[in-house]
Parts: sequence; C-alpha cells; structure tokens
Amino acid sequence: MTLFRIILSVLVLAFAAPVGAQTPAKQLFGAKDTGSRQKPAAYGSYSKGCVAGAAELAETGPTWQAMRLSRNRNWGHPDLVDYLQDLSKFAAKQPGWKGLYIGDLSQPRGGPMLSGHRSHQMGLDADIWMLPASRINLSRNTRENISSISVSSKNEASVNGNWSRAHHRILREAAKDKRVARIFVSPGIKVQMCKDETGNRRWLRKIRSWPYHNYHFHVRLACPKGAKGCTNQNPPPKGDGCAEAQQWVNNILNPPPPKPKDPNAPKAKPRKKGPYVLADLPQQCASVLQSQ
Repeated sequence: MTLFRIILSVLVLAFAAPVGAQTPAKQLFGAKDTGSRQKPAAYGSYSKGCVAGAAELAETGPTWQAMRLSRNRNWGHPDLVDYLQDLSKFAAKQPGWKGLYIGDLSQPRGGPMLSGHRSHQMGLDADIWMLPASRINLSRNTRENISSISVSSKNEASVNGNWSRAHHRILREAAKDKRVARIFVSPGIKVQMCKDETGNRRWLRKIRSWPYHNYHFHVRLACPKGAKGCTNQNPPPKGDGCAEAQQWVNNILNPPPPKPKDPNAPKAKPRKKGPYVLADLPQQCASVLQSQ
C-alpha cells in the first residue's frame, strides 16, 4: 500500500460517517486497495455499481501481463479473471504473440474511478491492448511507460499497417466466448473484420463500433448466471452489425448535416450534477465498501 493510499484510507474511515452523503463515491472506492472479503458478486450496472469479492489478476502470468500497475485496476469478478487467462492462452498461440498485455479491469471493489472510465464499475469490463505481447517479462517500470499501438487510421475509419490476421483471430475468439456480452472496437476495425470473415459470422454481432478503441479493445462480460442485483445491458441488435459499422465509417468520412431541433420534442430528464455519492449506487455497495 502506498503512503498516499494509507493516508486516504484513514481519512475516509475518519470522516465517512459525517460527510458520507456528500463525499464522492470515487474517493471512497478509490481509497480501497484490496477486494472485500465477501462472496463474489457484481452489483448495479456497468456505469453505476461495484463488485464484491473481487479477484486480483496476477501482475504476470504464463501468457499475460497486467499493465499500469500503479493504478491498481487489475481487479475483477472471478469470471472476468478466468476469461482473461483463457483468452491469453489462445493469444499466445498466434505468431509474434506470447500472450496479452491487459490494461484496466476495475478497482479492488469496483465503483466509480478517481480518473478515466465511467464504466468498469462491476468488475466485468477489461481493456486489452492491441500491442502484440512479444515478451512476458516486462518490468514494472516498463509497464508504466510503454504504450500500446493504434491499429487504425487517425479518423478510425479504416485499419492501418499494424492490423493483422492475429488481431482478427484473437477478437473472434474473444467474442465467441459465451460469457461475453460486447466487445468495443473502432468503427474501421469492425468494418475490416466484416470484410475478412469468411466463416460463421454470428460472433460478429458482439463486436460493436465505438470511438477511441483503436489502441485497445474493450471486453464486457454479461452478468454471471443467476446473479442478483446485476443489471445487463440490452443485447445488441440482431444480425452481424456490419451495416451499422459501415454507417459509422460513412458518417466519419462524410459527416451528415446536424438535425434541426424539434420544438415539440419532450424535454430530456436532467442529469445528476456532480459526481456520484454512495447513496446513488446500489444499496449493496455500502457493505462492499465497509467489508474488511
């Protein structure tokens, strides 16, 4: 535990009762550097939740390395940790790959993060680098400073020379796993995968276009079977999603004119101002936070 985290934990414990209603939840969850001693469970939703009994993805394994260790975000529901280990074994069979470099999962108890992601709160999301893991013995210092590579053009409308058949095979294997709900990649990547796939295309439905996912791909698992208090995202639309991805690319290359405002449109519900506090999260998250 770093000195900063020790001090932050002490302050949280000292002041949580009187100011808990106002203290941003990201500060409370960000102060925890170990998982809770509870039965594994994901509570809430991907962008408003927490995880009990999270498992730590080992910093280094036979076919993976966790990156940016100073963030302490290599924690997740045990299903996610198992999934990443399984996928890394497959990746290690690809030419030039010794496994996977794995970025952010969740904080030790999930919840809102001090910086970065809005999701990754239930221990069911993980970012996997596009950089081929050519070696699995990187030092901690190297893992803080090395960067991934982009596999798309700057506008994300097409892939670049860094894209390979190995990327395609790894993403296909990642999506075929029944535990997976979605995988986010840049639009041009999805379009290229649609062009290249000549076999069964059902798995392509799970590959979804989303900007800024050209240096990594984002895996999202579904709620574990039988889980209570865990809310799944609506399933992707039927079909392989290739036409939708192509429309993303078309809009990048030829942006449509802005739609005129409809004066009769119902007013959107006002969004909560400011960061979430503990009361905004599922009720179970209080016990996750308080667990020793």
